[in-house]
Formats: sequence, structure tokens, C-alpha cells
Amino acid sequence: MNDHEVFELGDVVLQRGATLRDAKLAYKTYGTLNAEKSNAIVYPTWYSGRHWENEWLIGPGMALDPERYFIIVPNMLGNGLSSSPSNTPPPYDKARFPRVTVHDNVSVQHRLVTEVFGIEHLALVTGWSMGAGQTYQWAMSFPEMVPKIAPFCGSAKTSEHNIVFLEGVKAALTADAAWNHGWYDEQPTKGLRAMARVYAGWGFSQAFYWDRVYGEMGYSSLEDFLVGFWEGFFLDGRDANNLLTMLWTWQHGDISATPGFGGGYDEALASIEARAIVMPAEKDLYFPPEDEEYAVRRMKNAELRVIPGVWGHFAGGGQNPVDAKFIDEALKELLAT
Repeated sequence: MNDHEVFELGDVVLQRGATLRDAKLAYKTYGTLNAEKSNAIVYPTWYSGRHWENEWLIGPGMALDPERYFIIVPNMLGNGLSSSPSNTPPPYDKARFPRVTVHDNVSVQHRLVTEVFGIEHLALVTGWSMGAGQTYQWAMSFPEMVPKIAPFCGSAKTSEHNIVFLEGVKAALTADAAWNHGWYDEQPTKGLRAMARVYAGWGFSQAFYWDRVYGEMGYSSLEDFLVGFWEGFFLDGRDANNLLTMLWTWQHGDISATPGFGGGYDEALASIEARAIVMPAEKDLYFPPEDEEYAVRRMKNAELRVIPGVWGHFAGGGQNPVDAKFIDEALKELLAT
């Protein structure tokens, strides 16, 4: 999928101190920037996601309508399109790729928005999962640019329970001898398949499996779903070192770690000025509604809207039209205010 552009960033000094030389930010835009440069929306990608996997929420008649808005989808550092272990030359290639934070991702996205397009104010920032974490970070880092945010199925700070889940994912992937501490020449497919099976128990809810909703997705049995959907998902052009890079970014997501901000998590939330509609999913095992209810109570201008249903985290993944409609309608309302 080469239907994207690349912003040459030059040398980028990352939050943890390493320099990512000749860094690149891959992105795709939808729609046309108006003369006032007032109709831009930033919609970041998520863990392992690529820009085309965000397109389910973009289209005519939807909130993110390319006929009305200029939608920018930046690919996360580490996702295989932007600078990543898989495409960076030595010495920072493969297992030596530096640590990247959510703040680093948003910083280079800000450069894209301001340096390439000359945009000073955004209409909205929105995103799913790790995209939601980047959405919060945009509001934290650049409050003067971001009047509205809509994070869904994600959080401003990764919880300890979420970190534990990711430790299980990491252990499954790196247990494959072919991983070779990151210095492999061929993908550690056994590890990727094992990782997929760990993920399968978390991405959808207990009720999803109880009701065998995977049958509605075209899978004939539980095993067919585990192989066809989950193993297929992680074998679809996803590199092991890239996944581990983004996993580290996820585990260390925390808006209170923003440079120059000396407060704790509560203070960080209280500093967000943007009008927010925060949408956790009712049965999300990664980012439960209770966590986002905590965040919303501490934000100045935020509303909690829980996505109902059994789809768990993937309520925000564009897998079913009911949840997609719920998210789209909230975005329409937010953009109209």
C-alpha cells in the first residue's frame, strides 16, 4: 500500500535522548484544505495499524467527510511505514531502534501539520486505541491548536493492568527462538501466531465469545476465528520488531510525562482545555469505562459516552456498523458545536 506521502523530518531527538537520523513520517490525506486552513482533522493510527486501516471512519456523509474536511492520517513511528526497526538503516535498525514515546509521535505530527500544511488551528483530533492516546497528547501538548478531541477506546495513561496484558503479548512473541533477540532475517512466525492467540482473549469481550459473534463475521468456528482473524491479522505484513517498538510506546503512554509539565496525572487531565467526547467501550478489557470515567471527571470540558455492546476493544475498530454509527454520530455532534 504505497498510496501515501512521506515527510522527511531530518534528525529528530527523541524524548528518551536518542537521535533518530533521517527520520520519516508517512501520512495520507483525504479531502482538500480550505483557503482559511480551518477544516483540518488529525486522525492518528493505532497499535500495528496503517493509514488505510483508518478509512472505515472516513467517507461522504460521515463526520470525517472529505468533501467538508481535510483529514490527515499520520502513521505512528514504528508501524513499518514511518521510521521503524524494519526500514531504518544501521546502527538504529532492528533490535537497536530507539525508544519512542507518544509525545515523540505527536511532536513529529505537529511538525507535519504546521511545516507542510501551514495549519495553525485544527477542527478536531480523534483516534482509536493508541490513536486515542495520541489524541489526548495533542490536547496536552498543543492546547492552542486543538479545540475539540474525541478519543475512543483508549486512555491518556496506560494502566498497570494494561501493562500486564502487554507483557503477556511480548513474552509470547519473544519466546520464539527465531526471534533471536530481534536480530532475525525472517519473521518469527511462531511467535507472531502465539502473540495473536494471547491478543484474541483480550481484543473482544467474554460476551462476544459467549454469543459466538465471530459467526457474524464469517468465521465457521472458534478455531477458524483464532486462525483466520487473529493469526491472519498479525501475519499481515506486520514485523516483530515494529510490534515490540509500538508495544513499548503503548506501555509508557502517559500525558503527565509531557516535557515541561511537573504535575501528576490528575493535574495533567485538569490542564486539558479542549471540548471532549470520550468514548470507551462497555466491555473493553484494555481500557474499561471506569478508567475513562475517572479521566472525564478531572477534565474541564469533557463528556463520557460509553459505546454499548459486546464487541469490547474492537467496538472502535470498524468491525461492525452499529458501533461505527455510534462513534460517527458523536463526531458529527462534536464538530457541529
